[in-house]
Amino acid sequence: MSVDERFMMQALELARVAAEEGEVPVGAVVVKDGAVIGKGRNRREIGKNALAHAEIEAIDEACRTLGGWRLSGCQLYVTLEPCPMCAGAIINARIDEVIYGTDDPKAGSCRSLVDLFSLPYNHRPTTVAGVMEDECRAVLQGFFKFLRARVRK
Repeated sequence: MSVDERFMMQALELARVAAEEGEVPVGAVVVKDGAVIGKGRNRREIGKNALAHAEIEAIDEACRTLGGWRLSGCQLYVTLEPCPMCAGAIINARIDEVIYGTDDPKAGSCRSLVDLFSLPYNHRPTTVAGVMEDECRAVLQGFFKFLRARVRK
């Protein structure tokens, strides 16, 4: 198992917890020097908060862990391609690299709809797409299949 797969497995576990809570199953971890320093999962429904995305939670915890807002030298592992809000937070936090599982054709802002990281902001994270893509996609598809079946009953 590669290092990327090891950390993506942790993000996937957080995504599964989110699904069990009735949230869209997205999980994220921030890593520095080979150690997880922040974790997050979607909690928009539970928290009734549009800002409660997995990436935002993980970035917030990582900032608290390090005692500052600059996350230089960090990688963010997330099961779904970040949306524009999360891409903005990643840029502002100065995260070096984003590793994600599956593309988001509806809101993806690292490649699918737009690549915000390619614009001339003061910081440009690198990206690695498709790490454990099948597993990440399956968790999302299973969740939405379950929701659709529940609505039909």
